[in-house]
Amino acid sequence: MTEPDHVSAARAVYDATAEQYARSVGIDVSPAFEGPVDRAFLAAFVEFVGLAAGLVADIGCGPGRVAAWLTAHGLDVVGVDVSQAMLTVARGAHPDIRFEEGCLSALPFADGSLIGAVCWYSIIHTPPEHLREVFSELHRVLSGGGHLLVAFQAGESEAVRRTDAYGTGYSLTHIRHCPEVVARSLIEAGLKPHAQAVREPELDHESTPQAFIIARNVEPGR
Repeated sequence: MTEPDHVSAARAVYDATAEQYARSVGIDVSPAFEGPVDRAFLAAFVEFVGLAAGLVADIGCGPGRVAAWLTAHGLDVVGVDVSQAMLTVARGAHPDIRFEEGCLSALPFADGSLIGAVCWYSIIHTPPEHLREVFSELHRVLSGGGHLLVAFQAGESEAVRRTDAYGTGYSLTHIRHCPEVVARSLIEAGLKPHAQAVREPELDHESTPQAFIIARNVEPGR
């Protein structure tokens, strides 16, 4: 199957910048990159999922920051990323956590095998017309009643294209997703949003509002 251009572009950029990225943002969740609202949604996700036996995936895990946070809060976590270089960094930083290669539209999990999943800024390179495909794949791997947390930069679905992303010489497009479009795509995929927030930019690296949605799989076995 031919890989979508936006997936190939993200892999190329993050393969080239994995170590630089980890030095820039760190290998753990921190107040410098996650504000109080952000951390509150992570904490709420942990409570929704609970501490029952089951696997939770940090999808688009990068250097494993959120995977480590979820693990520290008692969850059984696997990290997934499209970039082998990012996975190498994540494995070195968090040797007690399992990491696997995969992309949002082709996850390495059996049907209904996850009790929860987090996409922490991992849809920011996904064009709006591909969101339903991504969320349908997440619906496939989530168990009935399983929860999904999505975080992303909010806007009006505008695309910001960088022709020399992070000095790599590769182009990469960032999408500032419309929260209503994301919520509608979740619903169409069988995932019902039940907690949402948009906050204004407040951290040093932010220039746009940030959005958070927790959704629940309400159509198991589809």
